[in-house]
Amino acid sequence: MSAPPELPQIVSRAFDVSRKAGYVGFCRNETGRLLAALAATRGGTMAEFGTGCGVGTARLRSGVRNGARIITAELNPKLATAAAEIFEDDDHVEVLEADWSTLHQRGPYSLIFLDSGDPGSVRVDAVVDLLEPGGIVVLDDFTPCELWPPIAYGRVDTLREEWLTDERFTAVEVMIAPDASAIIATRR
Repeated sequence: MSAPPELPQIVSRAFDVSRKAGYVGFCRNETGRLLAALAATRGGTMAEFGTGCGVGTARLRSGVRNGARIITAELNPKLATAAAEIFEDDDHVEVLEADWSTLHQRGPYSLIFLDSGDPGSVRVDAVVDLLEPGGIVVLDDFTPCELWPPIAYGRVDTLREEWLTDERFTAVEVMIAPDASAIIATRR
C-alpha cells in the first residue's frame, strides 16, 4: 500500500452511506487516491458520470483545491438521493438525478471521471468536446493487459485501444492494483 490507511472524512461518510444503501459498486481505494491527486491539480469544474452512492465523488472532493466544483450525475433515484445526502452542505458538489448526457450542458470540464463498464457511453467521440484543452479523463475498471492490441474477455478491447491511440489525447494506462488499471487521458 502506498498511502496511509486513514480515509478522508468525506470518503468515510460516503462509504457509510453506500453500506446503508446496500450499494457495493463503488470506486476502489487505489482509484480514489488517484482521483484525489488529480483533482488537486484542477480548477474550474469537474464531472463524474455514474455517481452511485458518491464514493468516487467524495474522493474527487477530498482533493479539490482553488474553489473547484464537481457536478455528478446518477440515473438511479435511490442512489442519487443517497449521494446527495453526503454533499448536502457542500457548495462545491452538485449531485444530479439525471442521465450523464445532461452534463453536456454544463461543460467544459477540467476533469471527468468515467466508468468503463458502459463502453458505448464513454467512447472518445462522446466525451472529447466536454473537456477544456488540457482537461483530463480518468476511466477506471480495466483489467491489466500486457498485450497489444489489448485483449479483454477473449477479444480486442476496442474501448481501451481507442482511448490509448486517439490523437486528440495523450493517454496512458496505469496499474492501480495487480488486478486493476485505469486510463488517464489529457486533451491536447
